Amino acid sequence: MSASKDTEQAPTRSYGSGARILSIGIASTGLLTFAYFSIASHVLGESSAAQLDLLWSVMFVIISVIYRPIEQLLSRTIAGRRALGHEQHDLRIPILIQASFALVFLIVALALREELINNVFEHDSSLYWILLVGTLAYGASYFARGWLAGNQRFGLFGALVLMESTSRICFALAAVLGITSGQTAVALGIAAAPFVSLVVVPVAFARTRAERANPQAPEPELNAELLAAPITVDEAEAGLAGPGTEGAQEAARDDLSLRRGGGFAFSVAAIMLAEQTILNAAVLTVDATAADKALAGIVFNVLLIARAPLQLFQAIQTSLLPHLTGLEATAGHDSFGRAIRVTLLAIAAFAAAVTVGLLLIGPFAMEHLFGQSYDYTRGGLALIGIGMGFHLTSGALNQAALARDRARAASVCWLGAAVLFVIWMLTPVVGEQLLRTEIGYAGATALLAAALAILYRRGSRRIQAGGPTPPLLRERAATG
Repeated sequence: MSASKDTEQAPTRSYGSGARILSIGIASTGLLTFAYFSIASHVLGESSAAQLDLLWSVMFVIISVIYRPIEQLLSRTIAGRRALGHEQHDLRIPILIQASFALVFLIVALALREELINNVFEHDSSLYWILLVGTLAYGASYFARGWLAGNQRFGLFGALVLMESTSRICFALAAVLGITSGQTAVALGIAAAPFVSLVVVPVAFARTRAERANPQAPEPELNAELLAAPITVDEAEAGLAGPGTEGAQEAARDDLSLRRGGGFAFSVAAIMLAEQTILNAAVLTVDATAADKALAGIVFNVLLIARAPLQLFQAIQTSLLPHLTGLEATAGHDSFGRAIRVTLLAIAAFAAAVTVGLLLIGPFAMEHLFGQSYDYTRGGLALIGIGMGFHLTSGALNQAALARDRARAASVCWLGAAVLFVIWMLTPVVGEQLLRTEIGYAGATALLAAALAILYRRGSRRIQAGGPTPPLLRERAATG
């Protein structure tokens, strides 16, 4: 096998291995989280368990919007610098942005303390404090996730999320065994979990120090023939002057300014908010407008068809962003496009299998899984399966946009789809609200995937037209 083929396959193996490791960790986390709430429902009773579900739902939306942007920023920035051969990474700007988000949350949460305690948690102040402490603790946890992803420590990333879910379920098991009792004792697991998960961070630092003390020959990640080709400084500058090369130029810089880092983080926060809107707006609008309040629960259960694969796909997204960033900085457009194509083909195959399964046994499975006698339709459930496929496709294309520093443009696509979905849910074009949800979700995600695909194709065409030179080649040209 030629050297070029060996070096081309190396990053693919790293990406595939990372995705597999994270898939195991996140899948286990999902099962343990489901078990935690299942055990809690048996130990606490319906009313208290519902409050626990509400606490988790509110916290999950908050941490997704205010903390995942920094996870993505760290992952992209560190991966880009590592691809250029840098070992040290300035974390001051990401820390400042993360601390600012956490501070804003703290101020708002304290200002709304009485409102949250009395109207959200039904006068239970302990749940409010668990929300406050747990949300702040997750700031450190998500910062660690971004650092681990950027450094491609996917095994430790999986260990972190697994440690988090394992520690959380221990609080529910303690109540089962009679060691503790009551809603607060079980709910404390939600606040304690992010603290416990951080035990993997010292291990990661220790491994990093050991590797720097005993450096090994780096795994080749570049096309050897490309690196061997002569290139002049003028050629490199001309390539980088082409349109659509903002991401490549930014990856070549050593610094991360507050303006650029903050802009990226706010754009990703808008993306996270839009995604949560697409996943939750239907439940909220149906709950607010339906005569039968139980219908909101039916809508929630149907959307779980999309939620479960989306949680598992976080593993692929987490490993995909640093992989694409490294390719964008070093290997060029062809390798970048190949990684996207492989990911999209895998998503299409998975979504097709899920959709066929829903057409065959969807209503039977929904009735028996949730114990609710409701007339689910095969076509409607299949629409959710199709929408899930478009949603996963959007996630992959979104990571491509982030790797190319097109976060702002991607956020416009997400926000547009979210707004249209809310308008659709509030417009009684389709009288039956569950069917309206199913059509709306499939339509909104299809529109989103199309918009992000256009963004991706335009970026690819501009890069091809401008002929951008990977930053590493520019450095090599500058040094002769």
